[in-house]
Amino acid sequence: MKKLQYFEYEGLTLASAGGRLPQGSRPAERGEGPVCWLVERDPMTSRGFFPVRDARDLTGPEHWTRLDANRLDPAEPLPAGFAVNTAFPDVLARQRRFQQCLARPQKRLTLVGLGDVGGQLLTALKLLGTELEEIGVYDPNEALCRRYALELDQILDRPLPRIVIRPAEALFDCELFLFTASRGVPPLGSRGDVRMLQLEQNREMLKHYSRQAREAGFSGLFCQISDPVDQLARCVFLQSNRDENGRFDFRGLLPEQIAGFGLGVMMARAAHMARRLGADCPRLRVYGPHGADLVVANDPEGYDPVLSQELTRRTVGANLEVRELGFKPYIAPAISSAALSILALLRGEPFLGAVPMGGVYFGCRGRLTGWGQELVAEPLHPELAARIEAAWSRLKEAEPQCLV
Repeated sequence: MKKLQYFEYEGLTLASAGGRLPQGSRPAERGEGPVCWLVERDPMTSRGFFPVRDARDLTGPEHWTRLDANRLDPAEPLPAGFAVNTAFPDVLARQRRFQQCLARPQKRLTLVGLGDVGGQLLTALKLLGTELEEIGVYDPNEALCRRYALELDQILDRPLPRIVIRPAEALFDCELFLFTASRGVPPLGSRGDVRMLQLEQNREMLKHYSRQAREAGFSGLFCQISDPVDQLARCVFLQSNRDENGRFDFRGLLPEQIAGFGLGVMMARAAHMARRLGADCPRLRVYGPHGADLVVANDPEGYDPVLSQELTRRTVGANLEVRELGFKPYIAPAISSAALSILALLRGEPFLGAVPMGGVYFGCRGRLTGWGQELVAEPLHPELAARIEAAWSRLKEAEPQCLV
């Protein structure tokens, strides 16, 4: 690699990897802190900022292959740091605000939607989120908000987050915004992928909140929980980045300010199904969307295609098994996909969620840092890699449904 030229800007050490230097930057020696690499990539399909460990992070494609360690050829190490995509306006300032937001010792959450999933999620966060300062709740049914605020304040144990009613105009006075509201939940007895049946109505409902996040200059994390999680996470990004005339200006939420939470319950269901089959799967994995294109693997390297396909079939249909009993399956999703996954994310632990990956939100293991979302890569069996590629490609093909 040729000798790098460094620049100084507002206390940051910059190095260009094709991105534009901000006005006011000046040549400088490399400082002791992290290096901020400047890249310039299509904002429709690329991230706004992300961790950089070696040259592959600056030159490799931003899609599903980032999950396969077999495809990551040895590369020259680089100074530790992060990259910002200068195709996004004011990206350096926005990344810094995001980092400061996440660094707040005790987080404030806003939860919108107190239906079946929202109520279960709120209760779990109240009991488990000891590092949370406050959970603001909002629902069109004001009595429901008051009910939860009153009842959950009457739980005695240890210091627990307080529950407050968040006014509509202050929904984004928080570090994490959790959206569980849903319209058109299919009635019991519905057939097909019941998650996808909710796309159109939930997409329309999300427009208001996506625009409000943009107008508020929200610097935290928008957690999309209602179905279909992966497509709606992409909708939030697209909706928040249009101006008043509907043109994309990319001044809304950055891609890594949005995450979808639906994969945690699929992992839990896959583990449940493995136990029912008597299969020993200590390295069980799940990838892709919270729905029909889910990929379950008994092991990423020691992949058994027959067992993995059977686990996938049973896991995808697990929600229908509950519906056939006469109940809507919302307890496990609220706790496994939302509460436990969001708390793992806040604690800097690996979490299961849908993160931006080449223009789609794709479910995988990752870890959230102040420098963006770090993907967990490991060697993948070729047959498993082919299934992951197919699932990623089908999400890409669904992009027109998100653009409406």
